[in-house]
Amino acid sequence: MVKTKPWVKPLLEYTPLVVFFVAFMWLKSRTVSFAGTEYGGMVGATLIFLPVLIGCTLALWALTGRLSAMQLMTLVLVVVFGGLTVWLNDPRFFKMKPTMIYALFAGLLALGLALRRNWLELVLGEALPLTHAGWRVLTIRLVWFFIAMAAANEVLRRGTDPGGFMGLMLTDQTWVNFKTFGLPLATFLFFILNGRLFARHALPRDTD
Repeated sequence: MVKTKPWVKPLLEYTPLVVFFVAFMWLKSRTVSFAGTEYGGMVGATLIFLPVLIGCTLALWALTGRLSAMQLMTLVLVVVFGGLTVWLNDPRFFKMKPTMIYALFAGLLALGLALRRNWLELVLGEALPLTHAGWRVLTIRLVWFFIAMAAANEVLRRGTDPGGFMGLMLTDQTWVNFKTFGLPLATFLFFILNGRLFARHALPRDTD
């Protein structure tokens, strides 16, 4: 494992998202020709996003020596749904990806609770020392948060379909804004709002 600056990890994690947003803004009114096929802006941005995400994930693994289960599952789902998007030239698969990711995370955490195994604590316990009760409460809240995010993405991505959804007539730009800014902001606010939980259930650290 290579010792890196603190900003390297978040830079590698968020660069693909920024690249996708910039690529979409550049291509949304254009078409891209690749391997003899014409792609619209959303699919073209996905075509650019995929190798950037794979490269940043491999760089993160090379620098830190590890990848979390969440990062690995996200990479697999992005490659699968992004690959289907490009192969079938259909942006609906890429838009479906956040729904699948959040639903999968919610299901895995709920399954862990049902089996009396808090997998979130096993993964993050060293970085965020909390009591067992604290981890249980946080996990339950995260399950509902992931369900809410999956539902929100499903409504918005269906709203961009021809004919709309539930009276919504949305553009691809709306969904891209939600993916680029809405999801990270919602995650940030979730953990900010759980600040009292962290303070109440925090365990003393052995070192600084």
